[in-house]
Amino acid sequence: MKQIPSVTILDDKVKEECGIFGIYDNDGFDVAHLTYYALYGLQHRGQQSAGIVVNDDGVFHTYKDLGLVPEIFSERILNSLPGTIAVGHVRASAKGGNSRANAQPLSYNYVKGTLALAYNGNVFNAEELREEFMKEGAIFHTQIDGEAIMYRIAKERIKTHSIEKAVLNTMDYTKGGYSLVMMSPRKLLGARDPHGLRPLSIGKIENSYVLSSETCVFDNIGAEFIRDVEPGEVVWIDKDGLHSIRHKDALEKAKICVFEYVYTARPDSVVQGASVYEVRKAMGHELAKEHPVEADLVFGVPDSGLCAAIGYAEESGLPYGKGFIKNKYIGRTFILPTQAQREAAVNIKLNVLKSSVEGKRVVMVDDSIVRGTTCANIIRAMKEAGAKEVHMRISSPPFLWPCYFGTDIPSRDCLMAVQYSVEEIRQKIGADSLGYLSIEGLKNATKALNCDYCQACFNGEYPMDVPPIKE
Repeated sequence: MKQIPSVTILDDKVKEECGIFGIYDNDGFDVAHLTYYALYGLQHRGQQSAGIVVNDDGVFHTYKDLGLVPEIFSERILNSLPGTIAVGHVRASAKGGNSRANAQPLSYNYVKGTLALAYNGNVFNAEELREEFMKEGAIFHTQIDGEAIMYRIAKERIKTHSIEKAVLNTMDYTKGGYSLVMMSPRKLLGARDPHGLRPLSIGKIENSYVLSSETCVFDNIGAEFIRDVEPGEVVWIDKDGLHSIRHKDALEKAKICVFEYVYTARPDSVVQGASVYEVRKAMGHELAKEHPVEADLVFGVPDSGLCAAIGYAEESGLPYGKGFIKNKYIGRTFILPTQAQREAAVNIKLNVLKSSVEGKRVVMVDDSIVRGTTCANIIRAMKEAGAKEVHMRISSPPFLWPCYFGTDIPSRDCLMAVQYSVEEIRQKIGADSLGYLSIEGLKNATKALNCDYCQACFNGEYPMDVPPIKE
């Protein structure tokens, strides 16, 4: 009997830096368990490592390790983390390598007490900050940007009257896109860079406050969404409630990374007032208008292409169905940090649903083609399963420029769309046709947003001065 084709996905996706969460308890909640549930909800933003730091009346308890959230935290470990304030982190970045030392949150003692920080994004002048502190005698324990930010905040705190002012002053020295949650002995803090490139939202459970990279977490823990942290805003929660200050250079409207809507955020999240699910469906609608094709079935590549595929099917009138069955039990193999290891291991296995595609002309929708290492395998498996034609549709424009703000696109030479034309890419991946969403189509699909967005990876128009482009 012929085996049904399966596909090894070799991690050809843009990876976000991380997911962050914080809670200030006024109601007697178990903050360690609530943070655990929140990190579980943010797991899609990072699978390399996870950690929780809990503040127990000024004493900080920390636990972090490599792996997935449920692999790291047992009931015994969570019960050993008492306290009333907590910050948590899941990490995806390959920057600095996959070592336990680079797991977050970071927790350090300094002259004013103890600080813990969980950080999401990229500060592209972090190496300059690091070198400055090392010349003054500082000893660094990690290779991540957050440690340089922590040093800067601590230095500013010595000169200012409050930790929130120290965080605000630190924005003068940091260039890039980031959000963070922090904990001092008496406060929980959150902040976004002055452009608002990375998301951060405020929620409330009874009289307690939470901060999270995504609103989907609020549903997980029974919290009510309050609002987004504004660009360049520092919020803090203490015994007197929620407070806020904003940086002098803060934009009025956030210029959020468009990839939150294309791929990163969970579909059930609301980012800057817009439903991620609805925006992705709208991308599929625009894609169908721009690249129609005669076919028998539309489906998405799990999980990143599913919402856009629904939109494509709705607009085109073609039947929507399943082309793959995904094995959801992927375990630790997903977090291998190097390309060589990823190519040697099965990260995600998709089994082609032969009965669904055999003898049919299919439209396969995915969110992006970055390095192009997997599309050919997917299409070949489809045709081996009996698909007559495979038409590839991509719900974002071609990647043409590197990102400096938190996704792992360091240079142009790793981008397939820079090296080849659309027709050449079609030939290389073996598709019968290939269509990308246009810049104009993306604009039409994102009309519901109440903010601007950064799409420099598509058009090269960066929201701030960046280092020289790496070719």
